[in-house]
Amino acid sequence: MSTTPHSPCVHPGVSRRAAVTAGAIGLLGLGMNHREALRAETAAPSRPATARSCIYIFLSGGLAQHDSFDPKPDAPDTIRGEFQPIATKTPGVHVCEHLPMLAQRSDMWAVCRSLTHPSNDHSAGHHIMLTGRSAIPPGFNPSAPMRSDWPSIASVANAATQGRNNLPPAVVLPERLVHSSGRVIPGQFAGEMGPARNPWFVEASPFHNTSYGAYPEFHFDHQQRGKADARRFEAPNLSLPEWLPETRFHGRLGLLAELDQQRREWDRHASTQNFDRYRQGVISMLTDKKVHWALDVTRAEDRGLERYGKNAFGWSLLMARRLVEIGVNLVQVNLGNNESWDTHGNAFPHLKDKLLPPTDRAVSALLDDLRDSGLLDSTLVVMAGEFGRTPKISLLPQHYKKPGRDHWGAVQSVFFAGGGVKGGSVIGASDRNGAYPASSPQRPENMAATIYQSLGIPPTAAWLDATQRPHHIYYGEPIEGLT
Repeated sequence: MSTTPHSPCVHPGVSRRAAVTAGAIGLLGLGMNHREALRAETAAPSRPATARSCIYIFLSGGLAQHDSFDPKPDAPDTIRGEFQPIATKTPGVHVCEHLPMLAQRSDMWAVCRSLTHPSNDHSAGHHIMLTGRSAIPPGFNPSAPMRSDWPSIASVANAATQGRNNLPPAVVLPERLVHSSGRVIPGQFAGEMGPARNPWFVEASPFHNTSYGAYPEFHFDHQQRGKADARRFEAPNLSLPEWLPETRFHGRLGLLAELDQQRREWDRHASTQNFDRYRQGVISMLTDKKVHWALDVTRAEDRGLERYGKNAFGWSLLMARRLVEIGVNLVQVNLGNNESWDTHGNAFPHLKDKLLPPTDRAVSALLDDLRDSGLLDSTLVVMAGEFGRTPKISLLPQHYKKPGRDHWGAVQSVFFAGGGVKGGSVIGASDRNGAYPASSPQRPENMAATIYQSLGIPPTAAWLDATQRPHHIYYGEPIEGLT
């Protein structure tokens, strides 16, 4: 787990292993203070919400609309691609043949086939779709997160919603999005809100610069370079460090309480008191068996693991479902590390064999699980990438053996389920070639507004910067016709 775009905050004299137990939240002075005060300043009055939680599934690299939720069987073969459409449970709605489980559950989900934004660049596209803002901020750097970036949707949820059960309001898992070169992708963090409002990053998936997908079953390399992938998906360590037995831990808390009491005699600011309350919440969270259960997904019972898939995609979505159950408001799930879905070449074998099957299984299991547990109506599920893919199939022979599709911001398909979404619905349409919106064009701002509405954030809500200047949260209207 990490707290900034660069590294965890480590207190002098405390090992990184001990620091990681507190992660992005901070414990005993590790990390940030005044967090609760910041949230208290900006939290708007609550109102009834369609949903109380949201799982935002992000497909870094860009899912091809033609080869997933918007097949074009009547287009020329240079556009149509290799896959065939199949009928779903909803009359007249077809999807790619490699999404059979989701096709059987179309009464549980809707698709918007007309979301559009202006960028074909990976970094800009990530920033746009992770923040819900189509305009690029001043000073934007595609190579690194900047303090001037717009805040991510997860960061807004972190700042504008109230945590429940001593849990952070927003979590991102199972890893930060990092390019194969090692640079951190912008758009994931709080940006101009300040790092105190970053979501909690649960880092359960080690970085690998050439292997992608749902390891260990479905890992692959876009360029088929054959490098081994021996990663293990592991829950972050939330137990007390070995060098700090529980009795000593509570003794240290007692000492800190005594010192804090002296400090409060000198400084009775509300922010300090808020920090104290929040720190107690962190301590409770670290010793809460429900939190350990939510994160330790690889040891779930076999029946559940088989339904989700014993791989990084299945484990990630099972973790998200458990976090929602115990009280997290928004969970962003990165299905694959940076650019896993960047199918410039070898697109059809990799989609058919490596990407679509584990996604189809894991997302279907998530929907079933939410429905069976009574959480589907109160949990909005959204799935999108940073852009779609080009209508025309192309080949880059210097890098790939087989063809694929390039970047395409002009249109993509976005998946919605739960949270009052009308199953079997199709919002908007792309043109005959799947190149541009043909009806009901939607922007990332509309997608973000849909998420914010589901979390109960009022349209008039704002957050305050360090100079007490208000900033809007909504920059669009929720997508009409979804609910």
